[in-house]
Amino acid sequence: MASSVLHNETREDLTQSTATSRLIALEGKYGAHNYKPLDVVIERGEGVWLYDVEGRRYLDFLAAYSAVNQGHCHPRILAAMQEQAHRVTLTSRAFRNDQLPLFCKELAELAGHEMVLPMNSGAEAVESALKVARKWGYKIKGIPEGKAEIIVCANNFHGRTISIVGFSTEPQYRDGFGPFTPGFKIIPFGDAATLRDAITPNTAAFLFEPIQGEAGVIVPPAGYLADVAAICKQNNVLLMADEIQSGLGRTGKLFACQHENVKPDVVIVGKALAGGFYPVSAVISSQEVLGVLHPGEHGSTFGGNPMACAIARAALRVLIEEKLTERSEEMGKVLMERLQQIRSPHIREIRGKGLWVAIELNGPARPVCEALMQQGLLCKETHDNVVRLAPPLTIEREDLLWACDRIQSVLEHL
Repeated sequence: MASSVLHNETREDLTQSTATSRLIALEGKYGAHNYKPLDVVIERGEGVWLYDVEGRRYLDFLAAYSAVNQGHCHPRILAAMQEQAHRVTLTSRAFRNDQLPLFCKELAELAGHEMVLPMNSGAEAVESALKVARKWGYKIKGIPEGKAEIIVCANNFHGRTISIVGFSTEPQYRDGFGPFTPGFKIIPFGDAATLRDAITPNTAAFLFEPIQGEAGVIVPPAGYLADVAAICKQNNVLLMADEIQSGLGRTGKLFACQHENVKPDVVIVGKALAGGFYPVSAVISSQEVLGVLHPGEHGSTFGGNPMACAIARAALRVLIEEKLTERSEEMGKVLMERLQQIRSPHIREIRGKGLWVAIELNGPARPVCEALMQQGLLCKETHDNVVRLAPPLTIEREDLLWACDRIQSVLEHL
């Protein structure tokens, strides 16, 4: 009875002009405070636009951290989801389904690899890749049991699990969560020589982001990707690229590693793999690497479910057939050129690739994001002083320039 009354009161309140404040208060009371979102309450999205509960419209310049590269509620992906929902949504992996084989084939061929391990969230895919790398190290490379090492980069962001935050260099991500999983070695990002020096006979893999997203869209020096690929190959170390944010068209290439013609041994994808409709992720690799897994050694009830696979297949078709990777490259050049015209003493650096750009400031970025929200543009700060820009890849030139005008106005009037 109490829950019914609460529901009725909530529905009634939402019809009033205080819908935003009421919903924020409810979230603050009943939801864990593990995020600090902007105080806008979204109820609808279409393409590059979002609409709040008061009816205001905003241009989305975050794209759910690159999960909606195809735009919000893309009709082709929506149709695939609705069709599959009428057929079957979940079978578990105890039985086979007719979507998983097609999904694995299409994704493997798209990435130029042989096998796919389907998972749900990006963090789950990273954890899966870590397990596979260790097992490969023991069973194929011949590392003594319990001695496998995995090298990672400082300022990385690969997820929020205990193992992953254990090798983070961000104190806030680690505070209060130890003890942590051993077996990881941290080196600077963008310095290939340090990777060469860090490798030992017990090194199974090098896990890295081709462009570090959460760190502030940090682009490594030219030649870095090719250099680390060569070093890993020379030392029989798996090159594992976390392309969860950087992949699937975001940087103007299907995968960011392709900017230097690098093909990693393991590619980890998620986010835009399902166009924002469903949590879908995957580890993509060779038969040698993923072949170390046998029945009962790793799994997921929802990983590879027919609903996820049908949605992901549609999302990939949209990405390729609508040439969104090429669009990211084209519109990324427009975005960078326009932003570099802004003259503001608050700008320290503008960097990025494709439609993934960071404006690093010499002061806090949160007030800038809040001011942009008031002008109808939604983006989010990262690492306190960086404004991260990542609109859906479907954005039109006119809308892109509209956003840049507002960014210029805010920065010039701080």
